[in-house]
Amino acid sequence: MASKKSLQKTFTVESNITHSHEKEDPTVVDSLNYVELKLNEDVKEGIPDLNDERSLILIISDLHLGADDTYTETKQNRDALVNFLKQVRYSSEVKELVIAGDLIDEWFVPMQVDTFNGKTQRDFVKVVAENNKSIFDAFNDIIKDGNIEVTYVPGNHDILINSGDIQSILPGISEARDVKGLGAYVPPDFPELIIEHGHRYNFFCAPDFSNRPITHTESILPPGYFFTRMATSSVIEGRRENNVKLPVVYKNELGAEQLGYFLYWNVWKELITEFPVKEGIRKKVINTGLDGLTDLHSINDFLPYQDPETGYIDVKLHNGIIENWDERQDNNLVPVKIPLEEAILKAALASHLDDQSRIQFFENPDSDKKIVIFGHTHEARVITTKNKEGKKQVYVNSGTWIDKNKCTKTFVVVSPPINKDTNTAFVTLCQYGDKGDFKKLKSEAIPISK
Repeated sequence: MASKKSLQKTFTVESNITHSHEKEDPTVVDSLNYVELKLNEDVKEGIPDLNDERSLILIISDLHLGADDTYTETKQNRDALVNFLKQVRYSSEVKELVIAGDLIDEWFVPMQVDTFNGKTQRDFVKVVAENNKSIFDAFNDIIKDGNIEVTYVPGNHDILINSGDIQSILPGISEARDVKGLGAYVPPDFPELIIEHGHRYNFFCAPDFSNRPITHTESILPPGYFFTRMATSSVIEGRRENNVKLPVVYKNELGAEQLGYFLYWNVWKELITEFPVKEGIRKKVINTGLDGLTDLHSINDFLPYQDPETGYIDVKLHNGIIENWDERQDNNLVPVKIPLEEAILKAALASHLDDQSRIQFFENPDSDKKIVIFGHTHEARVITTKNKEGKKQVYVNSGTWIDKNKCTKTFVVVSPPINKDTNTAFVTLCQYGDKGDFKKLKSEAIPISK
């Protein structure tokens, strides 16, 4: 079973939230004069001189921009993000900017809060844009200039945000979508690279259709949504002492599906224990009002329970999530199926998503990818492997821009082979500094076969 610390990281909940309402200091941004983005020499080490030719692909993810500063996860880093985007805008070397998911945060909302405030998702999205106006202005400036292609890829925290919503606040942005709630981006002139958020491979965060018999809609909201609502309230309440007694569920001998529900219950037990809320598990206080869900829900509604006479384990919300796992993976276009037990028990581990770069792409004979970039876990890292022919492959996690992450304000720079005379691409994981500089965390050169 995953540790409590790793379980917390699965759904990217931070335990330190700033509740104050400090005004942004415009001098922080102005003092940098929006200088043109020029990569530090250590970042560009080994990369051929670009001679102001646009070829670089920049990837950022997990901005988690919220509608309300009393609980949003990205507030202190707003100025830095705006400044970064302004530097990108004036760069003569950047060709593409990719937002790899969790741009908008529709999940990190306290349980009792009506996310849409009695209005619609489109209204909510516009509130997020207004609350983060300087950031969206910076994105829109890049899009309007037309020099840099900006592409949005969905994440799990913006899994329900549709194309119309995105275009209403970022008109003209490109979008990389496949099935509802998912997408992956492959640059047209660099097919060896793939960029996606990564929630496609997570049991708790990938689109899930098991609530459709309840909602009578094309709902896809996965159980990780309910965890995040619960955990947000727990964090705001100060992670109070846990005095909740959970109903006991025992492992039965009624087959593989029942074992799956038992494992599923064990994960929820860990999460509820780690993130207790004052409302307990029985009060119907989770205000949904999205994706076809209209009722107030309690924690008990998504916590598996057991019939004391038959030993059968059942659940109200997401009923069928165990039985439908393989079909769900088919629907979500997962290339290589993840075994159920592994999917449940390792969902909390960042390393499990890291492994999917290898399993889904590098070891997949149907894949031609040499570079894979995910977000989702908020754990920025670079991992190199070699295939059977001994050729290098590189996986990068792009990290996050939320305030309280241990390593934040991270991004990835990809330099494809720039001409017919070179077959080497460069991938660099960077961190944006307080003074507008860039720190190279790790860089790799990857030979690309012609």
